[in-house]
Amino acid sequence: MNPTIAEKTKIPPTDPLADPEKKRIIDEILEKNKDLPGALMVILNELQSRIGFISNPMQQYVADVLHIPVSKVHGVVTFYSFFTTTPRGRHTIKFCMGTACYVGGTPQLIEKAKSLLGIEPGQTTPDGNITLELCRCVGACSQAPVLVVDDQIVGRVRPNKFPQILRPLQSQS
Repeated sequence: MNPTIAEKTKIPPTDPLADPEKKRIIDEILEKNKDLPGALMVILNELQSRIGFISNPMQQYVADVLHIPVSKVHGVVTFYSFFTTTPRGRHTIKFCMGTACYVGGTPQLIEKAKSLLGIEPGQTTPDGNITLELCRCVGACSQAPVLVVDDQIVGRVRPNKFPQILRPLQSQS
């Protein structure tokens, strides 16, 4: 007898699989896409979009439904930077780590963000409002250093201007 997801992985109460509404969405995504060519990528994209992240228990669940090793699911989730395994904040600030941005001042911007928000890149503020992330070159080198705030590129950012970028995000919480 095959063990169920609950038997394989202890599902934390905060996991989407433990929430009946989110579990319904996950099952709907899997059922709709499981027989498509390239199903894994289609499913993971839709899960990321609709749930907001792909937890380890969700990865195991997807693997079980698709009858593939969880290592294959995990490999895809960790290879592509647009997938995340933990919830992101309502707003995301990404620091471009491309050469022009890095030389142009990204490390100083990161330090300013850390001092203002009290979190490191890869973390979310305790109120769930802002997530800091590092990213590769965003292709706006002439505007270095660059931030990507939600989906907007903000160029030529200096540490003293960072609070002005942060303020509207904090007031929207």
